[in-house]
Amino acid sequence: MRPLKVGITGGIGSGKSGVSELLRIAGIPVYDCDSEARRLMNTSPSLREALTTLAGEDVYASDSQASDAQTGKVLNRRYLADFMFGHPERVNAVNALVHPAVRKDFSAWTERQGADIVGIESAILFEAGMREDVDVTVLVFTPRDERIQRAMARDGATEESVRARLSSQMPDVEKIPFVDFIICNAETDAITPQVMELIKELQNYKLEI
Repeated sequence: MRPLKVGITGGIGSGKSGVSELLRIAGIPVYDCDSEARRLMNTSPSLREALTTLAGEDVYASDSQASDAQTGKVLNRRYLADFMFGHPERVNAVNALVHPAVRKDFSAWTERQGADIVGIESAILFEAGMREDVDVTVLVFTPRDERIQRAMARDGATEESVRARLSSQMPDVEKIPFVDFIICNAETDAITPQVMELIKELQNYKLEI
């Protein structure tokens, strides 16, 4: 029987990683799109070649600590960010390379877990077209002002830079009509009871598929 696949989304500073960690503690494995995308951009030969063709040789920088023994180079994230900044067409081109690789990797990862329920965490679950890869979706919702303050404190970023990142994502309020579950994570909300209730709902949902 195939596993129930749960998409966990929410904008910058929403606390979706905290929800994902609680699910892991409860025995539900969760695939982290951000970290896995970075891994794939460093380790996938086809993705490395495609990104180099798109952005130039400098998209991978020399690193004596590099895990890639053949090239001794790792992704130059600052260079890639500068390459994309202010160029929506370049953002779309990079995403067109990375998103399919992540989706394929998630599918293979899911098969290896041997779990009844698995999760995938992504801030851009809808934007990346991954809604069709999951059975149910969970939105971790936090008021925008709180998200900005959290992201500034976490990343040491300016308010302007955080707002710029937010503007590139689909607003959470627009996602609400399309999600199956919502976890509220404002400062006054307790998320652990909500996650425990979510797990019960997911287990019941699993029995129905």
